[in-house]
Amino acid sequence: MRLSPEQVAAIRQTAAEVFGDDVGVWLFGSRVDDSKRGGDVDLLLSPVSLDAREQLLRKVRFLSRLERRLGERKVDVVIEGPGDTRPIVRIAHQTGVRL
Repeated sequence: MRLSPEQVAAIRQTAAEVFGDDVGVWLFGSRVDDSKRGGDVDLLLSPVSLDAREQLLRKVRFLSRLERRLGERKVDVVIEGPGDTRPIVRIAHQTGVRL
């Protein structure tokens, strides 16, 4: 995994602040592969059930706070809903690392 312990802590802390302590956080994509270089940070967040409007508001808040902590970098966030069957969610769970 190509994130420092400080970066992982910042991601976990920010997710807990914005989505609550029970939020699940997975890193997936190229940052999971130690043999690769560069790449954005792909995160899957699995919060307690929220409606679509609240998900969007919290996602924006999460990204804003995370940028202040990590600096400017490309971060992609997928919010998982209950019973979410999207392929990206399945791939994140299968190939990702829970933070």
